[in-house]
Amino acid sequence: MSVIDVHRPHSLDKEHARQAAETLAQDLSKQFEVHYQWEGDVMKFKRSGVKGQLNITPDDLHIRLELGLMLRPFKHRIEQEIHSQLDRIIQA
Repeated sequence: MSVIDVHRPHSLDKEHARQAAETLAQDLSKQFEVHYQWEGDVMKFKRSGVKGQLNITPDDLHIRLELGLMLRPFKHRIEQEIHSQLDRIIQA
């Protein structure tokens, strides 16, 4: 199993942090067909070959994805896309 583990500090209030997480999830859902759902301040991701979650804290967004064998070759691309989206939505 291959893991993507990203921490991104932020200075957003809870509402804007959740909106940023929702934007990220929508974009990843479109690009990688990932399904997600909220459980409190934790967003759970799932699709064939990948599962993970995004935790929102007052000063940090933490994304952890576990990639199955078939998605390992795309780890770098997926991680790059997460960083790119976070750069865009947290700065907005």
